[in-house]
Amino acid sequence: MSALSFAYLAALLVSLAGVATLDLRFRLFVGRDPRRGIAVLALGVAFFVVWDLIGVGAGIFFRGAPELLTGVLIAPEVPLEELFFLTLLCWTTMVLVTGMRRLLGARRVAGASGAPPASPDGPEGGVS
Repeated sequence: MSALSFAYLAALLVSLAGVATLDLRFRLFVGRDPRRGIAVLALGVAFFVVWDLIGVGAGIFFRGAPELLTGVLIAPEVPLEELFFLTLLCWTTMVLVTGMRRLLGARRVAGASGAPPASPDGPEGGVS
């Protein structure tokens, strides 16, 4: 196993660290309500794992380039990296959704009052 075989996993971990930093800094998803955020994230990942297993069973999905993967499989044709990718996919989506809601909510409030837009991390820009 070469160092290159951890390249994709390393990229996923760096990306997850970036999403986590944004989430926690601006209290968007897991940072806003950790228990609920983690539960929703786990449900989303579980949904996509089942989706992947169905796709593998139907012959639609296959394992990626083996030289970039660790070689650890959690199921036939499903590499370990898939769990990290699915977590990144779900978490990024929820951070984008909650972040956009907050930004659009702050603009709507500012537009109605004539005041400049509130800070995205301030209380008046929060998501209900």
